[in-house]
Amino acid sequence: MKYRGQTDYDHKGPSPRTGVLLCNLGTPDAPKTVELRRYLKEFLSDPRVVEVPRLLWWMILNLIILRIRPRRSAKLYQTVWSDEGSPLMVHSRAQVAGVKALLDKNFNDDVPVVLGMRYGNPSMESAIQQLTDMNVRDITVLPLYPQYSGATTGSTFDAVAQVFTKTRWVPELHFVGSYHQSPLYIQALCDSIQAHIDQHGMPDKLMFSYHGTPERYLKKGDPYHCLCHQTTRLVREKMGLDEDRIMTTFQSRFGREPWLQPYTDKTLEAMPAGAVKHVAVICPGFSSDCLETIEEIDGEGREIFIEHGGETFHYIPCLNSQPAHLEALAEIAGRHL
Repeated sequence: MKYRGQTDYDHKGPSPRTGVLLCNLGTPDAPKTVELRRYLKEFLSDPRVVEVPRLLWWMILNLIILRIRPRRSAKLYQTVWSDEGSPLMVHSRAQVAGVKALLDKNFNDDVPVVLGMRYGNPSMESAIQQLTDMNVRDITVLPLYPQYSGATTGSTFDAVAQVFTKTRWVPELHFVGSYHQSPLYIQALCDSIQAHIDQHGMPDKLMFSYHGTPERYLKKGDPYHCLCHQTTRLVREKMGLDEDRIMTTFQSRFGREPWLQPYTDKTLEAMPAGAVKHVAVICPGFSSDCLETIEEIDGEGREIFIEHGGETFHYIPCLNSQPAHLEALAEIAGRHL
């Protein structure tokens, strides 16, 4: 596939190519304390993730958090780890393979598609180098976060830009900021929910749980909160569901300051007292199942709901490498090829 922006010049050798960089958050290399400490240090050192004065945060992170949290996190990762690695890595690799197969078919060509993680391996730098080695001079960067947030999508842009501060020739770049309004993505969510309802029946409440961020990020202009609610609304309208059946919540808060509300865990705790005995939870902000969905929602969330009087709890898995999801990602990535 030729480079879309190729100019007329005397070029000897293969023609420049176009390619796709799929990006996700990342994962530790192993479910062990040393690997978790390395991963968490990189993740929590990102000023996009934690907006606290750097000197103060350095002391909190290195003198407190990294002395305690890696061991606890390692134990949690061990509960979801498989022989192939972490769930996020397994699903991300499957997404890369699936998107590539579809793009190769749609464009009748060999389209390079590689995986880059914002934190951990494969690093963003190594992924971009892989594309460069394949003579890719036109890159579509697709962060696997449907809803834009500065802490995720914005941080991915930072990482990609940082790589190119060290290169002589910056390629043509197309950066996908969000895809929560993609009709194929919304349809994939609807299909997943409908398949669950067909098998298990309509729950008293269908909870859309998104990863939380501090409230002050919203007040400073981050659109993430609004995009999450928009995603829920688009799915509800597409499926024709009643508003009182649906709710949007936010999970995974950390620290003492207020985060986006309502909180998923507190909501699950209170639901049974409000006559909600059957709940189904889906996490549309995660493109792949990971620790936050498997352990936090399907594990901890289930326990909270049942312990407080709930009767039936279901977790609807992420879209992962479901064919409809791969079609959506391939369509989004293919717009600039």
